Amino acid sequence: MSDAGVSMAEPGVLRLAGVLDYRSGPGLRKQGKALIEASREPRLVLDCSAVEKSSSVGLSLLLAFIRDGQAAGKAFEVRGMPDDMREIAEVYDLDEVLAS
Repeated sequence: MSDAGVSMAEPGVLRLAGVLDYRSGPGLRKQGKALIEASREPRLVLDCSAVEKSSSVGLSLLLAFIRDGQAAGKAFEVRGMPDDMREIAEVYDLDEVLAS
């Protein structure tokens, strides 16, 4: 498994990668928020296709990034959510909120 990361892969596309858990979450939260605030794009895509494994922390990150985007007036879309994240979202009835 690789280290976790968050990057602006291209304008308006925030890419999460690696293992999202309690160890990686706090750092990713700070980095992602800064990237979202710096983005000038009106639409934000949260790309999860490079996530290897996720606990509920990954879902929490997505929700926080969506809030950050909304606060900045950006529309959002979640793309490539892995099965483990999708299953956690379904348990909490968040699958429609995070529908990709």
